[in-house]
Amino acid sequence: MAPTGPVRTALRVCPLCEATCGLTLTIEGTRVTGARGDRDDVFSKGFVCPKGAAFGDLDADPDRLRTPLIRVDGELREAGWDEAFDLIAARLRPLIEEHGPQSVGVVLGNPNVHTMAGALYPPLLLNTLRTRNIFTASTLDQMPKHVSSGLLFGDPHAIPVPDLDRTSHLLLLGANPLDSNGSLCTAPDFPGRLKALRARGGTLTVIDPRRTRTARLADRHLAIRPGTDALLLAALVHVLFEEGLTDPGTLTEHLEGLDELPSAVAEFTPEAVSAACDLDAGDIRTLARDLAAAPTAAVYGRIGSCTVAHGTLASWLVDVLNILTGNLDRPGGALFPLSATGRAPRPAGPGKGFALGRWTSRVGGHPEAKGELPIAVLAEEIETPGEGRIRAVITLAANPVLSAPDGRRLDRALDSLDFMVSVDPYLGETSRHADVVLPPPPPSQSAHFDFAFNGFAVRDQVRHSPPAVPLEAGRMDECEILARLVLAVGGTHGADPSALDDRVIGSTLAKAVADPLSPVHGRDPAELAAALTGTGGPARRLDLMLRLGPYGDGFGDDPAGLTLARLTAHPHGIDLGPLKPRLPGLLKTRGGRVELLPAPIAADLPRLRAALTETPATLVLVGRRHLRSNNSWMHNVPTLNGGSNRCTVHVHPADAARLGLTDGEEAHVTTEAGGITLPVEITDTVRTGVVSVPHGWGHDRPGTRMAVAHARPGVNVNQLLDGTLRDPLSGTAVLNGFPVRLAPA
Repeated sequence: MAPTGPVRTALRVCPLCEATCGLTLTIEGTRVTGARGDRDDVFSKGFVCPKGAAFGDLDADPDRLRTPLIRVDGELREAGWDEAFDLIAARLRPLIEEHGPQSVGVVLGNPNVHTMAGALYPPLLLNTLRTRNIFTASTLDQMPKHVSSGLLFGDPHAIPVPDLDRTSHLLLLGANPLDSNGSLCTAPDFPGRLKALRARGGTLTVIDPRRTRTARLADRHLAIRPGTDALLLAALVHVLFEEGLTDPGTLTEHLEGLDELPSAVAEFTPEAVSAACDLDAGDIRTLARDLAAAPTAAVYGRIGSCTVAHGTLASWLVDVLNILTGNLDRPGGALFPLSATGRAPRPAGPGKGFALGRWTSRVGGHPEAKGELPIAVLAEEIETPGEGRIRAVITLAANPVLSAPDGRRLDRALDSLDFMVSVDPYLGETSRHADVVLPPPPPSQSAHFDFAFNGFAVRDQVRHSPPAVPLEAGRMDECEILARLVLAVGGTHGADPSALDDRVIGSTLAKAVADPLSPVHGRDPAELAAALTGTGGPARRLDLMLRLGPYGDGFGDDPAGLTLARLTAHPHGIDLGPLKPRLPGLLKTRGGRVELLPAPIAADLPRLRAALTETPATLVLVGRRHLRSNNSWMHNVPTLNGGSNRCTVHVHPADAARLGLTDGEEAHVTTEAGGITLPVEITDTVRTGVVSVPHGWGHDRPGTRMAVAHARPGVNVNQLLDGTLRDPLSGTAVLNGFPVRLAPA
């Protein structure tokens, strides 16, 4: 469709990865025809990556669904919105009433944290359904960090981030931010920030089995054997104690378990872990000494250290290192961001704490973590007969057929459901099984606010984007889609969706006016609700959260404080300053102190000790990210699905010669669980004994409507896994560092 109408520009925060860069969109009529970095954005200052530059192509993808689909006589056909919600209410509510709330499973995908709707409405959906069968992308990604933070600080969302702009020494494990743009560390222009670290005389150390773009920038790159990050970190902690290098500083009085830590890591000497990690013991000792000696330092571990057999232990040890070197909660170290819509600071004191395994899955008895079950067990919960079997599934922006282990089994399981609903812009590998598909509009037609990522940002700031173009005729705003879905499954189908927002506003204000520490204590909730601004329920809820947040005006209590109106008047955002120390106020542990050696962690350490004597596999596989890709749904954009963004297996030249592999020819990668066949790419960017395959591919299933991705499908690396390999504390699937066999096809 050719652009028509006058040319103008509009500002928008990019929703395509965790960096949240500000964009300036060029719009012709109602179509986005260009995107560049917003030079006046208070956070990103003009930085943009290829994904953001392709915003217009993704926004106008002709394969995006424009109307709902419903299944009639086994085939999906277009339907009106009312017809689609009528079908959901007619099929799903009676199923719940007959078989109970556990008969429904909910799957939340990664894009939910990139939209306003995905932040505001899934909690209401889960509250309405009352199901414990909740599965998210977290158990394929960051759940180990949530669990370790919950155990250490009493709050699974209290995740410290490296103070990139002020640190003297940054240690990165399993992270490649030059390609991923950062994760659980929201930092526009991560490459520029790392270069600035080097320019001011700081040190960058990268631990990674691949010589990534980030590793090539580093002062020191240690090519560790995959899956052994926790062993290395434990050895670093051991050296700090052994050589008297620990100095928690002002944190000491807020620590519980400090005296027990030395014996817990006593066996993890550099010499003991050296063979398992395939790193020189002297290099390990030098690294520990450098961290302790640096004026400031921050240790940061991400997906490569999370999606392994000891992911939670590695995540715990990252923060233990930051604590022991005195770098947790201080400028230049690792600090806790304070989001504008987060909870205002409270006086320090004991909290409710954090518990694991409050319930377990029906079939395998797998424990919950943060209210979620491992997504790797979803198929067995659908397939296994008996009371409590999952008979219906609701997926919100999720594609577990590609992102979770053993997609073929999950494919079959989804096909056996009594009913399925997908909120998805595409008919993809998972949503093709749905009885109803509800497509949200393109991002240009939606308002945007980063509820989640502001809580992981390396600088406190706040930005809001109104819709860049009007909602196209026949489409429905994503907030309204999810609100109407909540009403349909909750027995109030047909009610005004705005009543849902009014209910949330009313209950939030009722709690606030009853709280002696709230700036609105004792005031009239109805009067406060009437003062909210913004068009529509979601905007009014955002205004409420800003006003009651840590920088808010408190409904007039602080006239200079934040409101939605003030934020709207600053289209490039409002800078709230560098991160500041927040301990002990944010601690929610039962004792009100940092729990350095929680019981679940101590109980899992014998498993790590056993890894010291395990015989390493000859060949293991790791994933990889690409700057032009973000999970499975970006492969349908021609400008992003090309060039070096290819689904190949990276093999070191020495391994290729040993195995008889030829560059460009196909090879079989196999495990006990399955096999894939894909082209070989011989490169010395992977260390010997390691092969690398990217995630999110495998677009060859019938019944999808993603033409570009289907024409260049690649293979699904998760088909090598059957879901039985998991980190026991977090339930996270082991997606990296597992043994494989490789042979010419």
